[in-house]
Amino acid sequence: MNISKTKIDILQGEREINNTKLAELSGISRQNISTIKLRGTCSPVNAAKIAKGLNVPVSEILESEV
Repeated sequence: MNISKTKIDILQGEREINNTKLAELSGISRQNISTIKLRGTCSPVNAAKIAKGLNVPVSEILESEV
C-alpha cells in the first residue's frame, strides 16, 4: 500500500507526535515507522495501525492517485 510520508508528517505535527510516540500509539516499532515512511509503502495492516495511532481513517494517509 502506498502511504504519504508528507501526510503522516503533517498529522504528526498537528498532534505534536514524534515517531517514538506514534510507534507507541500504533503498536509498530519506531524503526518500522521510519522504514515505512522512508519507503512510502507498507502492508494494509500496518497502514491501519498507523492511521489508528493518528486517529484518522486509513484514506487520510494514503498517497493520492494521480
